[in-house]
Amino acid sequence: MLGSAAWLTVATLLGLCLGFAREWLLVAAWGAGERSDAFLIALFLPEALRMSLAGGVLSAAALPLFLARKDAERADWLAVLFPALLLIALLTSLLLMLLAPWLVQILGPGLAAGAAALAGNNLQIVAWCVPGLLLHALFSIPLQANERFVLAGLGSLLFNLPPVAYLALAGSATQPQSLALACLVGSLLMPLALLPSIWRQGWRPWCWQLRLAPLRELGQRIGPLLLSNGASQGLALIERLVASLLGEGAVTWVNLARKLMNLPLIALMSLNQVLLGMMSQRQGDERLALLKRGLETASVLTLPAGVGLVAAAPSLVTLLLPKHAMDSPLPLLLAWFAVPLVFGAWNALLARYAYAAGDTRQPLRCELLGSLVNVLLLGALPFVFGLAGIPLAALAGVICTALLLMQRQDLLGAVPWMRHWLLSALALGLGALVLFPVQGVWLQLGLSSLTGAVVLTGMGLWLKPWRKA
Repeated sequence: MLGSAAWLTVATLLGLCLGFAREWLLVAAWGAGERSDAFLIALFLPEALRMSLAGGVLSAAALPLFLARKDAERADWLAVLFPALLLIALLTSLLLMLLAPWLVQILGPGLAAGAAALAGNNLQIVAWCVPGLLLHALFSIPLQANERFVLAGLGSLLFNLPPVAYLALAGSATQPQSLALACLVGSLLMPLALLPSIWRQGWRPWCWQLRLAPLRELGQRIGPLLLSNGASQGLALIERLVASLLGEGAVTWVNLARKLMNLPLIALMSLNQVLLGMMSQRQGDERLALLKRGLETASVLTLPAGVGLVAAAPSLVTLLLPKHAMDSPLPLLLAWFAVPLVFGAWNALLARYAYAAGDTRQPLRCELLGSLVNVLLLGALPFVFGLAGIPLAALAGVICTALLLMQRQDLLGAVPWMRHWLLSALALGLGALVLFPVQGVWLQLGLSSLTGAVVLTGMGLWLKPWRKA
């Protein structure tokens, strides 16, 4: 588990570093203003779909179904899903293109008229990223079934490579429509990179089958996952909506903070994908033992990262981001976003424990209730605490979701959640009170790195997630 997750983490890290570079270059080229906000609003829906698919919204439902079939049946299953998903993708892109002027009004109600028009033009182009994203997710399933996680995990890198290259070359001369076209090229590279592998496994694009049974079977599994993921992406949308009402550039700051938070999340995302494939092939106590090992690994990965982010947020912003960010609310926002990262680290693993048993409905109910708490607090906290209210609302939502997922699966007494949360609260609090106010970039960064290393070593020696069950 750790070996597969480690290699997938390296592949995903490259992609997310390029994703962060894209945001960095965007702010360096245009600043944190109307043009940046407009482009990010336009890219929100394709980016949300890409992140959802990368997080396993299709594979969580389809992988157990694929593994349950023999070799010949697997080829037939792909021959049914390929034309169906391609048709759905093309219709979705057409709908997004036609509705773009109205969608940007919903996605960014605080945008000025000129920025809203620019966002609509951008969305009409990036809407056609959908076919490439869906086909990449479909082609990844046979690879994951054969435990070839790394090649499928290169999607983020391929998507971000063309826009990063264009931004680096064009600089301040970057044009919004050209940048949108670069994103479209990246979406097409994603499935093309997987074609040789699935071709060797026997897939042929002209072999289509029209059968309803496999589609109905997948629909029953993926329906709750789509609703759950829709709720998560809806929360991200509401975050940007609220941010657009808090002043010009607020959307850009929230987006940058989220991008920085994705860097420590990559190992967790990789662990989720590997653990789902392994738990789907196990039953009973073996599956529970694997879950516990996964939860321990998640804690070892996220708590040191969270403490380091809280303690070093001002230094990271100074070193990594353009000069526009130095006097912004981004350091405090980044520190606050590290808290729900740590407390929500178990949620995806707890949900996948249910997915591996074929239950996609119970996690949906838990996540919807947690999302409701988040939404209700987003309507109040940001207008009281400013941008810091957004991660505070997220923290309440992930805690509610975690407790519900454990309670509904009778895991409250099986996993040591209380002591992990108390330890996390203590470590994060000390990082915020002692290290966040430290003056001097390199002093703060050095002390934060040392503290993170101590926490990582301590957690590793305590939990030993590498030991055999």
